[in-house]
This record gives sequence, structure tokens and C-alpha cells, in this order.
Amino acid sequence: MALGAILVALPAGCGSSDPSADGDALRIGYQKWGTYSLLKASGALEPKAREYGLRVEWVEFPAGPPLLEALNAGSLDLGHAGDSPPLFAQAAGVPFVYVAASSPSPESSAIVVRADSALREPRDLKGKRIGFVKGSSAHTMVVRVLERNGLAVGDVTPVYLAPADARAALEGGSIDAWSIWDPYLAAAEVAGGARRVADGRGYVTGREYYFASKAFAEKRPEVVRAFLTELTRVKDWAKERPGEVNRMLADQTGIALGAIEKAESRRNRYDTGPITDALVAEQQTIADRYVQLGLLPHKIDVRAAVVIIPFGGKE
Repeated sequence: MALGAILVALPAGCGSSDPSADGDALRIGYQKWGTYSLLKASGALEPKAREYGLRVEWVEFPAGPPLLEALNAGSLDLGHAGDSPPLFAQAAGVPFVYVAASSPSPESSAIVVRADSALREPRDLKGKRIGFVKGSSAHTMVVRVLERNGLAVGDVTPVYLAPADARAALEGGSIDAWSIWDPYLAAAEVAGGARRVADGRGYVTGREYYFASKAFAEKRPEVVRAFLTELTRVKDWAKERPGEVNRMLADQTGIALGAIEKAESRRNRYDTGPITDALVAEQQTIADRYVQLGLLPHKIDVRAAVVIIPFGGKE
């Protein structure tokens, strides 16, 4: 069956494997709305995994840091996150490797305030309480926005909160601003309760980084390659069918269709490529700044966590 037919035919959730199926588990950590959600919903990975004697287990996480903690605990084989979580994980000795990355999508990240807030621009954030997930891409966003607008990280009070908790805190007034990514960002904007004071353009790339546990990449590189190939195929399909993708993601995530449409209208993560020297340099720059700020305990060498697994084309 063609990939498009699979995507159209399957209802939400049918990408999950039958736990009673034969074979060892291929355990994949994913986040709401990310391109892994498309692959999960398509069901296209499951038959490919069976060719390798594997059944697929999908595990949802609210953000990258807890996903990488699960990988460190040996509970996952594959995952994805923004720019910062892999850096904190590498500094903590988590045994993982980068295997690919998406194209950039800077508009998918922003720092927002309540619609009725007096804060209008980044410099207004001085002395304010900003909520975000520690060690996430939203953390990078805060650092970059402050420093490029004449402020220091110490000029604000960080409040470390999961996305759902941060939205409630913003709406309730216990924080003044919130650094967040789509689809949580779009959901807050569509609901009318949030307004941007800065988005990611000029500050962050908004890429997804794809990674595997080091042991799994060394033991089953052919499975990692097959996974990346299927991910690329489903992205290629999605580029041509935005309406179907929006409905599918709304069903898959439980987020209102209007918010998904808003998020998808500014996303550009539908290309997947290898970890290049330029991407290593991007990540190294962030890591080095985190060391200078005392957020990472020591210097890391990003390149040491990169493995090259060619993918694409027919399996």
C-alpha cells in the first residue's frame, strides 16, 4: 500500500504496535506535534521494523530533557529534541549519538506574555519571571534573546516549568513571560491569552535533532538507517498534503485543529539531513556559552557524539 493511502486510512493511534506482537521492542521517544508523531500516525514504520524482527513501542514525552533521561535509563533506543537537551545530556554522560537533524524552523519558538501585559519588547523582560523547561530549546531562546538585547541571564528570574504548567502559570500571573515552542505556543496564541515579545528568528534555528542510544546505533545501525528513511518518506508525503497532516496531527495530539494549522503554517522541518560540520559548530557554540554561564558543568566536544549513518532512498 502506498504511504499516502496508509496515512489517509489509519485513524489516530494506529501507528502504535500491538504489544503482543512477536519480536524485540524498538523503543522510540517522541513529543507532541514533532515529525515523529507523523511517522507514528502513519503506521509505516511497523512493517519495516518487523523485517528486522522488531515491534515498535512509542513513548510520549512533554519535552526533550525527560526523553533523554529515559534514554539514559536504558528505556529508549531512538528519540528527538531541540538544540539544548542533547548538550545537557552529553555533559551528564548520557550514552547517545546524533544521527540526523531537521531543517530549521525558528518561528516555531517564541517568548510570550499575557495579551494584557505591559511588556512589549525583549528589554522589558528585565527583572521579570520567565517560565521554561530547563535545558530545553526554550532555555536557549531565553539566553539568546536576553543577551542580544543588552540584558544578562541574571537580569531575569527563571522558573522551571513543564509546558502545561507554564501556560497555567502565565495565565494565572505567577510568571510574567513564557518561552515555548509549537504546538503549545500556537495553542496559547489561538486561545487569545498570549502575545509574542520575541520569536525565534535571529535567535534560534528551531531544528529537531534525531538521536539514538549509543549501544543501539552500534548494534543495529541498519535499523537506525531504516527508521530515518521511513521518517524522510513520511515527511516528503506531508509536504504535499498540509490539510490531511493538520487533521491527522490534531487527532494524534488532542490539540485544536486551529492551533495545529497555525503551528504548521510556520513550520519548516520537513527536510531531514545528516549532522554536518555546520550543525556541529552550531551546537558547539551553544554548549560553550552554557559552560561560560555555569549551566553546563564542563566543556563538551559535540563532534564526539556524532555518528554517520547514511540513509534515504529505497530500503
